Amino acid sequence: MKNLQHALRSGNWRSLLACFLYFDTGFTVWVLYGPLAPFIGKDVAMSAAQQGFLVAVPVLAAAILRVALGNLYQSADGRRVALIGVLLSALPTIILPFWPATPSYSLLLVLGVFLGVGGASFAVALPMAGSSYPPKVQGLVLGLAAAGNIGAVLDGFLFPHVAAALGWQFATAAALPLLAIAGLALFAWADDRAEKSGSLPRAAASFAAVLAGLVALVLAVKAGVFGSGKTGVLLLPVFGAAGAIALLPARYRAVLAERDTWVMMLIYSITFGGFVGMSSYVTLLLTNLYQMPKLEAGLFMSLLAFLGAIVRPMGGYVADRVTGVRALMLLLAVISIADFAFAAWMPPLGGGIALLVLLYIAFGLGNGSTFQLVPHRWKGKTGLLSGVVGAAGGIGGFYLPVVMGIAKESTGSYQMGFATFGALAACACGILVALRGQWLVWAAPAAIAANASMPASASIGQTASAGK
Repeated sequence: MKNLQHALRSGNWRSLLACFLYFDTGFTVWVLYGPLAPFIGKDVAMSAAQQGFLVAVPVLAAAILRVALGNLYQSADGRRVALIGVLLSALPTIILPFWPATPSYSLLLVLGVFLGVGGASFAVALPMAGSSYPPKVQGLVLGLAAAGNIGAVLDGFLFPHVAAALGWQFATAAALPLLAIAGLALFAWADDRAEKSGSLPRAAASFAAVLAGLVALVLAVKAGVFGSGKTGVLLLPVFGAAGAIALLPARYRAVLAERDTWVMMLIYSITFGGFVGMSSYVTLLLTNLYQMPKLEAGLFMSLLAFLGAIVRPMGGYVADRVTGVRALMLLLAVISIADFAFAAWMPPLGGGIALLVLLYIAFGLGNGSTFQLVPHRWKGKTGLLSGVVGAAGGIGGFYLPVVMGIAKESTGSYQMGFATFGALAACACGILVALRGQWLVWAAPAAIAANASMPASASIGQTASAGK
């Protein structure tokens, strides 16, 4: 506890709290459609596929917008960028309660893009929170800021009850007080000390273009421009990400030419993608595989989300001590083993719940460990990399339920879905093991410097001791 208090006092804890509230409320708004989808379906005519697409749009929008918002953060004061994000994500919660008639499916899709701005808060909240803290506590601080994804737990408890009592359109307004609290905290306490570079007008124009482009793409997919069935939905992340990356300045796009960027993106698509994707699909998994009642499945989903969110700071704390490299090698191995165990065993309810709990703990710890590495590897570009890596996590979260659904539809079982993600986690673990020596050079520079300055006699003595 004393170590935690000392770490928090080594920087601006009020700014850290403001960033936590910003991300927490942003995450709550981001997944707003999920718990309200059954209520929306009673008023708005939708097929099962359309309902799934409606819920997926905010997830995808956040993934793509994280790149653009991270780019904007690199050029502007983080507090102002965060306040703009709060206002944009609040638009659906202002429009829907006062819309004079039942909104159309197209309007809901467009507003879903703006809900995605809440999920994109990740690209601002994390680097701004870490900007006033020393490198030695970055894992803990970023883990605490990112624990705002606990906001997903609130959705399952709050919005369905309000919708049942007052209607789903008015229920969306329940998010407004939360957003107001976050906005006030940002205005009063947020402090951004990160290095800035680039052109603010260009970054702002790029963000606006990506936001408008996403709206156009979503409506185009709805109209069947990119093909019918699953084709357009599967292509949407590709088109959206390509557009966002194309609008980045050339010097920022250069990070995509680095091998480490893609490895980090792969890792986060497994850890955070697993957290978000499984959270959106676990209710269906439990009801279809174990015939669990819907209310109980929804409650269990909230508990899993809470578990994954609450251990995230611990993942950063552990990574500060053993480095994110060592922590992730173990956690990716755990994820792979749990996925393969599920695929091979297809366990009964008790075993399935135990494996899901293990997966969520590994997801949460892995999320904290991943972002402990980013400030060490990309100094001065944490906003941009938070956006790029965060986008990979969001896209992973989109594809997980899609692959699970395809596996179930094609084979009648979830085995191939779990096996696919087990293989991905195993590949990521293998790559990290191969890069371990190179990554530890920048992930643990203090330890390496201490070893380098150690007297030769001491070094020989340690070597001899180690050989015994």
